[in-house]
Amino acid sequence: MVAGTEAAYALAIGYLLGSIPFGFIFTRMSGAGDIRTVGSGATGATNVLRTGKYAAAAATLIFDAAKGAAAVLIAGHFWGEIAAAVAAAGAIIGHLFPVWLGFKGGKGVATSLGVLLTLYWPVALASLATWIIVAAISRISSLSALVAAMAAPVFMFLWGQKTFAAATLAIALLVLVAHRDNIKRLLAGTEPRIGKSK
Repeated sequence: MVAGTEAAYALAIGYLLGSIPFGFIFTRMSGAGDIRTVGSGATGATNVLRTGKYAAAAATLIFDAAKGAAAVLIAGHFWGEIAAAVAAAGAIIGHLFPVWLGFKGGKGVATSLGVLLTLYWPVALASLATWIIVAAISRISSLSALVAAMAAPVFMFLWGQKTFAAATLAIALLVLVAHRDNIKRLLAGTEPRIGKSK
């Protein structure tokens, strides 16, 4: 059982690591300006890709996943698996709502992958496979991300990871909130397909 103070530390560590806006940083470094003025305005790798800076997009993907993984590993090392689950949620909250950028960040997909890899890697692979399958069928990135996010807590539960299933469900709900505009476009049939401009 994790103490309240330890849970608070885990949440804070998760938030602070998650809030590092790598998409903003790498886009600036690449000379593409402020990522918040591009496409959806999100700081994630998908939006960075819209600048045409492929190296910056790849770096954003890797580092966004890494910060989620780091949050889980640090909290888990010091305070155990419940703290790791709390830090995982904190990392997603930080990525979605970074204090440094007026609480407007990315949509949590890459960071969620990093979190899942360190919480329980088989679920990360199953969720990634889900994303690939849905993307291959629908050719819609946001739909793939939403289905994969909602599948993750189911996978956790089926694999007997009940503590992590609860945290993963919370993360899935956060990802849904971050994709609310995408959901509106999906319902309206106007969400762009992979390879086509927004």
